[in-house]
Amino acid sequence: MNLAFLVPGPLDQITGGYLYDRQVVDGLRARGRQVTLIELAGRYPDADDAARTAASAALAGLPSGSLAVIDGLALPAFAACLPSEAQRLRLIGFIHHTLSLETGLSPAEVDRYATLEATLLPLLRGAICPGEHTARALIAAGLPADHVAVAKPGTARPRSAAMRSTQGPLQLLAVGTVTPRKGHLLLIEALAKLRDLDWQLHCIGSLNRDPAAAAAVARAIRAQHLDDRVTLLGEQPAAALAAAYRGADLFVLPSYHEGYGMVFAEALAHGLPVIATTGGAIPDTVPAAAALLTPPGDSATLSEALRRVLSDDSLRARLAAGAMQAATQLPDWDEAVDTWAAALDRVAA
Repeated sequence: MNLAFLVPGPLDQITGGYLYDRQVVDGLRARGRQVTLIELAGRYPDADDAARTAASAALAGLPSGSLAVIDGLALPAFAACLPSEAQRLRLIGFIHHTLSLETGLSPAEVDRYATLEATLLPLLRGAICPGEHTARALIAAGLPADHVAVAKPGTARPRSAAMRSTQGPLQLLAVGTVTPRKGHLLLIEALAKLRDLDWQLHCIGSLNRDPAAAAAVARAIRAQHLDDRVTLLGEQPAAALAAAYRGADLFVLPSYHEGYGMVFAEALAHGLPVIATTGGAIPDTVPAAAALLTPPGDSATLSEALRRVLSDDSLRARLAAGAMQAATQLPDWDEAVDTWAAALDRVAA
């Protein structure tokens, strides 16, 4: 049977969620399943008229009984059409994280997304998500527990060894779209207290998805006179990203919330010590043996953790060994797609 896979905008966007979507679509096709990709026009997740029109047309064009997967980022666009279409279609949500937990929303926006999710999620036949943390949120929003499946994303194994230097500044790496949820402003604030240590930070991730957030981070870097230490590189091709992981001494990203945190798994696969937070699913993805985890939003504790790891070679070595051990437990993409396909079959039955 053909599967319709609905995503908000082009599938080739460079975020963890879109990467997971691409791997699933390509992996299912490689396994002989028919997948029709539908790239929805409009703005997401704050759906505009174009998004709502595209969502309605996409479902209306499917024959009754069709199986369709909707990426959770697009879900608000289906608010008007989902109640009726869910009666004739088998609709599955692919929920990377719940939208109401996005950082930087006003109380009214949090309430609006929470109400939408509580209304729309129970209309789905089921949902697939990347971890237990998001699964619990979906169940709390009204989906029956036996209609929710967990399928962790895969992690690509490095093709070449690390090329870290024993001389010069320690190289810090942050990978993630520059949005309030990823905590870049908090990171700049924490690093500003560590001018006495020798370090450099490279941030890889889109500066265009949230221009206001990116501008705020750039202003903070200038205000703290860290222009010579912090570089915002924007999105980078896969080869450049892989080289950045290989050249880093430490991975740091103080996200306020993650539904899984694919970049943390990538850091583990490269044997990097991790400094992160306890936000969302991060403690499920990053074990204590590989990381120092701080409370979300706590700049002082984050700064202290950074100082510890930057100042202690033996601690970095222990955390790196913990990362390498943790990486052996991460599924590769073949395993992940197999798990995802089995999850789809179960929740769609």
